[in-house]
Amino acid sequence: MIENQMTTGENGISRRLFLATAAGAAMASLPSNASAQQAASPRVLTFSDHEPLGGMRTRFLKDVLFPAIERESNGRLKIEDHWNGEIAAAYDALGAVSTSKADMAIVVPEYTAKELPLHQIFKSFPTGPAGSEQVDFFRRVYAEVPAFPAELEKNNIVPLFCGTGYPVAFFSTKPMADLDGLKGGKWRSASFWHLDFLRNAGATPVTMHWGPEIYDALKAGTLDGLMVNVDSGYMLKVHEAAPNVLVSKDLWLGHLYMLTINKDVWNTLAQEDKDAIARATETSYRALGPVMDRSFDAQLAELKTAGASVRILEPAEPVRFGTAAKYRDVQSAWAEEQKRSGTGNAGAVLAEVTAIMNDIMG
Repeated sequence: MIENQMTTGENGISRRLFLATAAGAAMASLPSNASAQQAASPRVLTFSDHEPLGGMRTRFLKDVLFPAIERESNGRLKIEDHWNGEIAAAYDALGAVSTSKADMAIVVPEYTAKELPLHQIFKSFPTGPAGSEQVDFFRRVYAEVPAFPAELEKNNIVPLFCGTGYPVAFFSTKPMADLDGLKGGKWRSASFWHLDFLRNAGATPVTMHWGPEIYDALKAGTLDGLMVNVDSGYMLKVHEAAPNVLVSKDLWLGHLYMLTINKDVWNTLAQEDKDAIARATETSYRALGPVMDRSFDAQLAELKTAGASVRILEPAEPVRFGTAAKYRDVQSAWAEEQKRSGTGNAGAVLAEVTAIMNDIMG
């Protein structure tokens, strides 16, 4: 889930149960260390997340990654988890972890564009990988493009694990045969990239606060559709007012949930504990892609059960949308703007990320 923290009703409850089961299955599949002994006095690391515990991403951290860290460290490390903005809200998470208000926190780059300008590149692609390949993309970017860990280091944080989002879906109030139906309509998105994509594709982009007012605008006909990750649309019950859904795993969102740790805290950890965290993230990464694939399929099934008309786009359709969106022109304009603002390497870093994206996508 990205923008929404609302309850979902009966169908949403079944979805949460499915996601929790999927995460639990992933945890069971991870290797265990039978000889691990609980440390007498573990090092407690406080963790902050802006979302409530319940969706796939948060349950994966709680049920898979955090137990793996404790297990791999033989009990020397313990995660004290805090959810639903108990320590810091979404837009305050970077400041909280960089100043040690929390030892660890989920940081969403989109919410901190000023502090993390290069991280905005991720959302600038209209198409991209999903599932395990999406995980591979982000891991390669951080391993091969030094500018990204360096940007985090400037903010006194170290990346530990990349959690990712679900693909984009288009929720329309009227039947829409294909994405050409965007033309002439009023469409809402939160991303500045997507607003430009919609405009170039012939739609009128709309900026609105995320909440019940979107549902009301769709119902009233003052908004024709919503471009959003499929799970956020489902959680807000957008399909009840905009039941015509076009979706594809190839429709890239690029939304990143970075598990980060305060750099000073990281530097105080013994090397064996740093190594334990690395082993835990490695095994968790192997489980993440399949869990995301299963839960994506479950979301589409529940949308159909709820009465929505769902069509999975043919492979060529997202590519045509990217062409209509003129995303390369949008990227180039952004890079020039960043250069004028003082981020002189934006163009070069964009080229590096593009090369990795092209390689992943084949």
